[in-house]
Amino acid sequence: MISLNGTTRVFLKTGATDGRLGMDGLFAKVKDEMAQNPTCGFYFGFCNRAKNRLRVLSFDGSGLTLFIKRLERSTFRWPKDGNSEIDPMEFQALLCGLEVQERRGWYRHPRPGSTPVPQAAIQPSGSPLAAAALSSAA
Repeated sequence: MISLNGTTRVFLKTGATDGRLGMDGLFAKVKDEMAQNPTCGFYFGFCNRAKNRLRVLSFDGSGLTLFIKRLERSTFRWPKDGNSEIDPMEFQALLCGLEVQERRGWYRHPRPGSTPVPQAAIQPSGSPLAAAALSSAA
């Protein structure tokens, strides 16, 4: 079981990590490539090339624990470059399979039979389009 609170530190090894590595191999990656102490109690996350399996290595005081999660129908949104520390709540969302980063240029297509949302309602409240839409509606 992974317990997260506001003081928990979570580090992600960016890019793909070989899924055949066990505890010792991931321990060595944390030490050598991430330059962290694996026995400090932090959580260290690793993802495979297909981005559908997540491995989390941690030390609970008495030994190493390895948590593995496999998504059946989607992929994890995983950083590509550098070593990354993320917020514990972002990590919790990541474990649930949710995206934690904003996507630019993303548009949600309306469902058939639903009422489309006016484009002005999507703009930030301080934009001229939203102000014009609000003034014309009044």
